[in-house]
Amino acid sequence: MARSDDIYSLPADLPVPEDDGAADHLPGMELPALALPSTAGGELRLDQLEGLTVLFCYPRTGRPEEELPPGWNAIPGARGCTPEACGFRDRDEQFAELGARVLALSTQESAYQRELAERIQLPFPVLSDERLQLVDALRLPTFEISGWTLTKRLTLVIRDGRIEHVFYPVFPPDSHAAEVLRWLRRS
Repeated sequence: MARSDDIYSLPADLPVPEDDGAADHLPGMELPALALPSTAGGELRLDQLEGLTVLFCYPRTGRPEEELPPGWNAIPGARGCTPEACGFRDRDEQFAELGARVLALSTQESAYQRELAERIQLPFPVLSDERLQLVDALRLPTFEISGWTLTKRLTLVIRDGRIEHVFYPVFPPDSHAAEVLRWLRRS
């Protein structure tokens, strides 16, 4: 059965998230020594990555055959995970030209993320923080819905294991990759 809406586009009337200060502590923090499951296979440690990494964190992707959780579109910043991932996918070569590796992260299980990565052909790994290890270690902003703890949408620019810059809140998500590229080109 198909969804009643289009998973790949954003409704025009989405509420805009406000900066609640929940990410103010992140710039300058070192990444913890945690191994997270990756859709590329195995686990990945963010603290061991050298050079420039763009890690976009999103709440939860859906599937074309699944309806949204009740009230999803009314949560500021919740809707738009698939369009955001497609934006980073479509600009992956531009990030590579700037020497930046792209990674994604959600609190969904890795098998669920693999389906997304294959369906929309992501050229970068998606990391699973299903056990909330990174969320807890960095005190990332979250929200609760339908029994899930989900990250609020934010992007970390990481250089040699340290957070250099944070984009928070992120809106609109479908044009966020272009926003990050503009920032990287100016930096």
